[in-house]
Amino acid sequence: MQELLLATQNPGKRREIQALLTSLPLKLVLPSELGISLQVLEDGSTYAENAIKKVKAYHSESHMVVLADDSGLEVNALDGAPGLHSARYSPQPGASDADRRKLLIANLEGIPRPWTAHFHCTVAVSNADGLIQLAEGNCFGQIIPEERGSNGFGYDPIFLLDDIQKTMAELSMDEKNQLSHRAKAILAARPILAETFKLDL
Repeated sequence: MQELLLATQNPGKRREIQALLTSLPLKLVLPSELGISLQVLEDGSTYAENAIKKVKAYHSESHMVVLADDSGLEVNALDGAPGLHSARYSPQPGASDADRRKLLIANLEGIPRPWTAHFHCTVAVSNADGLIQLAEGNCFGQIIPEERGSNGFGYDPIFLLDDIQKTMAELSMDEKNQLSHRAKAILAARPILAETFKLDL
């Protein structure tokens, strides 16, 4: 089985991506399993720039096929914030996901609802020679002031998908793998991976 290196230390993200690529005969590997420990500064001006930075750094260390992603939540009433800074939205050192959610809701107070928003994800795939290709996905909905659901992470408990009236944190893995921004980006990247590994879809 061929190996795909994920540019993340998050085992939860690996489970999510593995479920999306289940029909491809690939083994998903985390950097820690190869003894690779990198801190890539995500200071790009776009999601694509950040994903490319990560994929280049891990490819340079491993010379493997690498998949990286960068994603963020964009709230229309906040002019697209937190956006690229979603994971670093709170100035508080060591801030948790819950801290970032509280700050977001506090910043929306006084602004009429609905607080429309979308999640965006850009995926970068580097082949063994370092050639990089991109895929994207979006998921649209709104921010709600009360947290709902215990699945997922980040802003999932306060992001409501209008069509099904569930938050991202209330979705089952199967539902998330059809509807989420990352799922859509990974599915869009499947042909790239199939071409890279010379696999049939």
